[in-house]
Amino acid sequence: MTASKGRLIGVVGPCGAGKSTLTQALEARGYSTRHIAQEHSYVKDMWQRITDPDTLIYLHVSYEVSQARRRMNWRESEYEEQIRRLRHAREHADLEVDTDHLTPEELVAQVMAFLDRHVIASPGKRRSNLS
Repeated sequence: MTASKGRLIGVVGPCGAGKSTLTQALEARGYSTRHIAQEHSYVKDMWQRITDPDTLIYLHVSYEVSQARRRMNWRESEYEEQIRRLRHAREHADLEVDTDHLTPEELVAQVMAFLDRHVIASPGKRRSNLS
């Protein structure tokens, strides 16, 4: 295990964005990860208080795609509330990925490329957007 894999990676995003898929894939590769349910908390910095990850990844998904992926019984206003609750985490994320048009494999590949470039080479905080 490399030193970077000892670092804690937090993953946040609205329902249906791919958080579970990504955390499972990273854990299978030896990374320590936390699926942070920030979208359900009224405490804007819960992600930081409870987990305080070394690297924070924000996964974005549109309302329409989240509905297609999870077939949730929720209104767009509930989705918008999740986006509002995630604002603080999104602003502090080291990496933001729009997952609307990505397969699970493409999502994992993009995140792994980021981790290889930024976490292994330079463990300090960096912000990057991928879509």
